[in-house]
Amino acid sequence: MKFSQAMIGSSPLDWPRLAVACEAAGFDSVAVSDHVVYPSKLESSYPYTPDGTPLFSPDEDWPDPWVAIGAMSAVTSNLRFVTNVYVLPLRNPFVVAKAVGTAAYLSSGRVGLGIGAGWMAEEFELLEQPFARRGKRMDEMVDVMRKLWSGGMVEHHGEFYDFDPVEMRPAPPAPVPIFVGGHSELAFRRAARIGDGWLGIHYTPQDLIANCALLQQAREDAGTADRRFEVLASPLAAPSTDLVEELEAAGVTTIITSAWMSSGIEAPPVEQAEELIASYGERF
Repeated sequence: MKFSQAMIGSSPLDWPRLAVACEAAGFDSVAVSDHVVYPSKLESSYPYTPDGTPLFSPDEDWPDPWVAIGAMSAVTSNLRFVTNVYVLPLRNPFVVAKAVGTAAYLSSGRVGLGIGAGWMAEEFELLEQPFARRGKRMDEMVDVMRKLWSGGMVEHHGEFYDFDPVEMRPAPPAPVPIFVGGHSELAFRRAARIGDGWLGIHYTPQDLIANCALLQQAREDAGTADRRFEVLASPLAAPSTDLVEELEAAGVTTIITSAWMSSGIEAPPVEQAEELIASYGERF
């Protein structure tokens, strides 16, 4: 089992320092979340709470993931970085491919892209991207980005994007793994069809194990069951050795966790966060 430290609850100014601590403690990766803005009037419903209220507030910091990942990768050597999740159809695929590809190039391939279709319609409107059919558009964006990351001249002629041969450099040193987020049947099918894995947040261990079974069935239905596939998820349970073994047997490959939140601490000072990261590494 691998472990990924979610940076939520810590100051972005401390992220490079905490990334060094994560690498020393044995964490496989660091996970960063994504939003561009938080509107004063929010009518969209958050899909991961019963009442639709987001788990975060407007006064929380949301740094650009790729700028933050660049800063953290510059002070580490082996630690990987993943987004949980990046709202892909909120952006232009060329801009995303350039940012992610550059981060992968400068970090020697230590980047994974966790993507989601998004839920905040207000954000799409502000960034002038269509909210309707965003899932279909995201599928095609993945195809476009993988072409752009391959190196050399590439072209694409699809429903949403159409261009003659272009070349984007620098190219990543290896394919950037893409992890599809979401817990609908459609999201499972999408992960099985186009993803290198699935990324999930806020599930009970029982629901997470059930989701792993649904993912396996979706992969068999898509004919991709023999392809390498990762499951990155954050169970809603106190960490324990027994739980880790149970989730690993179900197919979970990475637990997205928080060394401080798992200890019941919301936003520790950086010195305490470092200590909690070290003790978590010693335990697991």
